[in-house]
Amino acid sequence: MISVEGLKVEFGVKPLFVDACFVINDRDRIALVGKNGAGKSTMLKILCGQQKATAGTVSVPNDCRIGYLPQVMVLQDNTTVKEEAQKAFADITRMKDRLDKMNQELAERTDYESESYLALIEKYTTEHERYLMMGAESREAELERTLTGLGFLRTDFERPTSEFSGGWRMRIELAKILLQRPDVLLLDEPTNHLDIESIQWLEQFLAQSSSAVVLVSHDRAFINNVSNRTLEISCGRVVDYKVKYNEYVVLRKERREQQIRAYENQQKEVAEMKDFIERFRYKATKAVQVQQKIKQLEKIVPIEIDEVDNSAMHLKFPPCLRSGDYPVICDDVRKDYGAHTVFDHVTLTIKRGEKVAFVGKNGEGKSTLVKCIMGEIPYTGELKIGHNVQIGYFAQNQAQLLDESLTVFQTIDHVAKGPIRLKINDILGAFMFGGEESDKKVKVLSGGERSRLAMIRLLLEPVNLLILDEPTNHLDMQSKDVLKEAINAFDGTAIIVSHDREFLDGLVTKVYEFGGGVVREHLGGIYDFLRSKKITELNELGQQEKGTIPAATVVKKTAPVVDNGEPDQEALSKAMSYAERKEQQKRMNRAEKAVKESERKIEDMEKRLKELDDLLMIPENASDMTLVTEYTSIKKNLDEEVERWEKLSEELESITNQQ
Repeated sequence: MISVEGLKVEFGVKPLFVDACFVINDRDRIALVGKNGAGKSTMLKILCGQQKATAGTVSVPNDCRIGYLPQVMVLQDNTTVKEEAQKAFADITRMKDRLDKMNQELAERTDYESESYLALIEKYTTEHERYLMMGAESREAELERTLTGLGFLRTDFERPTSEFSGGWRMRIELAKILLQRPDVLLLDEPTNHLDIESIQWLEQFLAQSSSAVVLVSHDRAFINNVSNRTLEISCGRVVDYKVKYNEYVVLRKERREQQIRAYENQQKEVAEMKDFIERFRYKATKAVQVQQKIKQLEKIVPIEIDEVDNSAMHLKFPPCLRSGDYPVICDDVRKDYGAHTVFDHVTLTIKRGEKVAFVGKNGEGKSTLVKCIMGEIPYTGELKIGHNVQIGYFAQNQAQLLDESLTVFQTIDHVAKGPIRLKINDILGAFMFGGEESDKKVKVLSGGERSRLAMIRLLLEPVNLLILDEPTNHLDMQSKDVLKEAINAFDGTAIIVSHDREFLDGLVTKVYEFGGGVVREHLGGIYDFLRSKKITELNELGQQEKGTIPAATVVKKTAPVVDNGEPDQEALSKAMSYAERKEQQKRMNRAEKAVKESERKIEDMEKRLKELDDLLMIPENASDMTLVTEYTSIKKNLDEEVERWEKLSEELESITNQQ
């Protein structure tokens, strides 16, 4: 579909990449990976024609339509949601204007028998048929279906886009791309500013879409669920791996190990040849053999080893004073914007040392509550910050607040105070801004580099309460792993607003869900929350949206509790006799066995579907009806088994809650 040959891009002395060659085929799901600044966004801009390469060619068929979602969106603030979405129909609108002009000309002309008149009729007929095939007559209905499917209410259609957050603006851009029905989708960090539910929706859309996809994302779970092929930009080269991201990680490691072994063997061979030449260079009896060795040495092509960027930001939070036992206490907190209530009756307590996540759809109040905690906006109710609490705050737009006229060094030098100024170069080096990198202007930094620079501010003062609002946006996977490790090792308390499931997994022990004006507490990690939300709380969420759950229902409790908030085990024991507990245990064992058996069946079917998908990707197998029939049958059985698994899991959850 799109062919790339010998692509080279230079912005300075060192090129971003050279001699890049690959082809984007129908149904490809390509993950474009590489460290920050490697050239991923540049590659997407070249593919969509927004930027020119230094050398090489990009061949795109004339009838190939490309949809490009940029990392930084440019939306008009003087348009409504509907008007912005209607821009997707620009081609159809122009076609309608042409048809109207031709129709008017046909009505005004009287030379009905002339060749030009007949040619005009034929042209009008052809254009009109094409106009109808593009679904032009039903475009308004399609626009409404798409916007409502993405979560917009009909009352939102006439609201200006300036009233919406970044995540909702991203959905407007997605709606425009969907309405255009492109052949190739180029998505640059589509998960930034999207909530978890929106990311899962996007995963499902891309899985069902007939478009080819080239995707840049630092959300490991997202790209692994979407991709079937991986293009790596590393050390100036583009390497094509015909596998999804997780498999690419394994293959890349194996490939480099093979290169190292081959390189070592070659170096050993070269050393032996050189040693032979040096030993017998001046012996007449060995002159022929020496010349042969010299010729062999000249013909050897050195084996190259893929370079690995082993540099990483080493984030270590400095020692801090011990805070009080409860850094944050909210009691009946409420926030209104005019007639709109963002949340009400928020009652929660965050203990010292806890690491909690704020999750929920965009616009439900996660960042708003953070701003209340920071004292940036007014609220009603009681919100206490504990004794001796020192807050380190990373705002969602922190990277955009940097002064673009300054260099990296100047940016930190301006905010550093006291003895820490002597360590600025060490800190910058730890964040991969060592050497000449520290002299770069902020305006030339990529999104990821800006986020790293903004993150350095957290190191300048000791804190015992970290509040991180979308800290992983624009950070590459390596940097996210190091940041996650540092937060895990952090002695203080952490509140993390994030949509990145992989980042939150194993990091937080409590999740606060924002939705429908309510903040609810869920004990456990992020995947525990997602499972419980999907299985046991969908009905409650639906009722909550309709207003049938009282807003005061903040934390759902399923067991008697004592003063310290822990379940009262003695009360539970008295409530159930030994025989009842024994029968309950049997029921739970049977339910667990049924769930595990269902999960095994699902895993087997998913594995076979992947094998069939790989087979059907081969052109000669595309019309093999045996494979197609098997694929369809397994897909149907898989859907049925997933429904069965959900019911079984719900039963198991119900039994567990009764204990």
